[in-house]
Amino acid sequence: MTVENTFAGLALADPILRAIADAGYTTPTPIQAQAIPQVLQGGDLLAAAQTGTGKTAGFTLPILHHLSTRAAQAPKPGRPRCLILVPTRELAAQVEESVKTYGKYLSLTSMVMFGGVNINPQFKALKSRVDILVATPGRLLDHVGQKTVDLSGVEILVLDEADRMLDMGFIRDIKKVLAVLPKTRQNLLFSATFSDEIRTLANGLLHNPKSVEVARRNTTVEVVEQSMHRVPQAHKRDLLAHLIKHHDWQQVLVFTRTKHGANKLAEKLIKDGITAAAIHGNKSQSARTKALASFKDGSVRVLVATDIAARGIDIDQLPQVVNFELPNVPEDYVHRIGRTGRAGATGSALSLVDDEEMGYLRDIEKLIKRSIVRVEIEPGFVPPAKADLMSDERPPRPPQGRGAPRQNNGPRQGQPSRPAQPGSRNASGRAPQGKPAGGAKPAARPAPDRAGANHPAQPRKPRPQAALFSSKPGSRGH
Repeated sequence: MTVENTFAGLALADPILRAIADAGYTTPTPIQAQAIPQVLQGGDLLAAAQTGTGKTAGFTLPILHHLSTRAAQAPKPGRPRCLILVPTRELAAQVEESVKTYGKYLSLTSMVMFGGVNINPQFKALKSRVDILVATPGRLLDHVGQKTVDLSGVEILVLDEADRMLDMGFIRDIKKVLAVLPKTRQNLLFSATFSDEIRTLANGLLHNPKSVEVARRNTTVEVVEQSMHRVPQAHKRDLLAHLIKHHDWQQVLVFTRTKHGANKLAEKLIKDGITAAAIHGNKSQSARTKALASFKDGSVRVLVATDIAARGIDIDQLPQVVNFELPNVPEDYVHRIGRTGRAGATGSALSLVDDEEMGYLRDIEKLIKRSIVRVEIEPGFVPPAKADLMSDERPPRPPQGRGAPRQNNGPRQGQPSRPAQPGSRNASGRAPQGKPAGGAKPAARPAPDRAGANHPAQPRKPRPQAALFSSKPGSRGH
């Protein structure tokens, strides 16, 4: 192995190389090998990389190098030099953990900030020096409003998983944060894909950026074995329990469409003698952290999660992912199965598909450009005589074709779902807009959770980019 193929060849500071060696890493991943030199040069960067490719180290390592070797102003309490914005609590905690791991031999300090927890410990932490701040947008703006954090000294801004932040409706919060940052700074934008929306965002944020793209959005499908069982929704719980026992799965990540469904499924599995825990936006942060830790150390075999809550879960060599229900949005399927088959390891993704979900399946297959293998259920499985089906667990009837309006695709994550009303043709169980079933008023859209981890992904109204970002002055990085 030549020096050029190791972290030593990336010209990182010795204390950082020691920490990397302690963590057991010797060879950088493709995103690290390409992104780290670009960040070290000091310019803006637009990088496409999915979770699981090592992208977090791709920006944390050069940031640690910069901050530890650059001359800095006298540190002030609560005045970070680097701001890393992420969409969810779990990802925030994961990124800050990486900062601590790779920066353990440096004198730099870091802090994580997100909602859903008591804000007072954050007030206390901000009274000390903070070099690197990892935050979700909602809670960060709470601190900005209360003047407990000073962003005037930010030298480097990172937007991590920018595509998901746009999906979750964070564009207004991002704009507010940008308004209080110094105009001259280094900007790093990481996204799973270079969509038109991401490029528009980058055009308003980045100045003459370098571009790195090491993995397109759908490359995950090539390394993950995918299959599906066609099964009535009412039989899914019992089939999942049977499969876990029959195949002796010891670590399974299961995705459900609703928070209530996640709770009910975890309860069912526990009743069947399988250790399980649910993780979603309604759980306290301590409960979510405990559930994830138990899943990682093997004391819990099954972690049942919703799409938003699972964002940021990073588990090495996770062998099995199960889609208890298919997602309403095909792209979310790729995010789900991307939790397995990482870093060259093999993985398996199994979907349990009801007849009413077949439209979603066709949309997913169109997106990934391949058919998902249909597998017959093992003869040993005997469906229960009386199935237990909660009213909100029946999948919404998907529209035909990708061009159908998103609001008819069933409830989005973080929104309540309802049983169908008599005479209603709305697939999600809601009466058509303007004609409430039974004369009732349409349900109000729930307000976004400013905690940063449970924003429902709302359809965005198109607006001119000029309304989101002011024109760039001559100074770099605005």
